[in-house]
Amino acid sequence: MPKLQELAHCRAGDKGDTSILSLIAYRAEDYPLLVDRVTVAAVRQHLRDIVLGEIRRYELPGLWALQFVCDRALNGGVTTSLGLDAHGKSLSYALLEMSV
Repeated sequence: MPKLQELAHCRAGDKGDTSILSLIAYRAEDYPLLVDRVTVAAVRQHLRDIVLGEIRRYELPGLWALQFVCDRALNGGVTTSLGLDAHGKSLSYALLEMSV
């Protein structure tokens, strides 16, 4: 099974204790596979020790992208977190390690 990093790249953003992960396919023909396999349940399982709240997925087919909004993912948020990655930038790399 390939890893996501072979099919897509990912960008991360944050707002408070919420991390926003945008997964963007390299090629249009891989986008349907991402839609099918990178579900909320699969992302929740993959990031189960990091994301403690709700995960919502948005599909952006014109951009070949999926966006995941992950609540309670940053140890309280940038100004209160004692975590090494208070902004959650490494979450994008963690997501790309997921096998599809």
